[in-house]
Amino acid sequence: MSLQCHKCGKPLSDTYKILVSRSDTCAHCMADIRACKMCQFYDPKSYNECRESNADRIQDKEKANFCDYFKIGSSYNDAEKERQDLKARADALFKK
Repeated sequence: MSLQCHKCGKPLSDTYKILVSRSDTCAHCMADIRACKMCQFYDPKSYNECRESNADRIQDKEKANFCDYFKIGSSYNDAEKERQDLKARADALFKK
């Protein structure tokens, strides 16, 4: 599975799977890559929107930060898949 930008959804280079610096940005939309929304622990339903209980609270989830627990992941796929699943269930419920 390829990494996708949390903001624009476009594919990111595979080199980010190895190392992500704080200044790295998406080549398409210039969104920060080392941001909460690109982390495997990011979860809008969790306390402080992070599944890592020891992580410091980060206010802006789209800006680069120095979190020690950051692990690159792509929340774009998960959010889009969840949206599509919810829409499919609503369509089935109302038989569209």
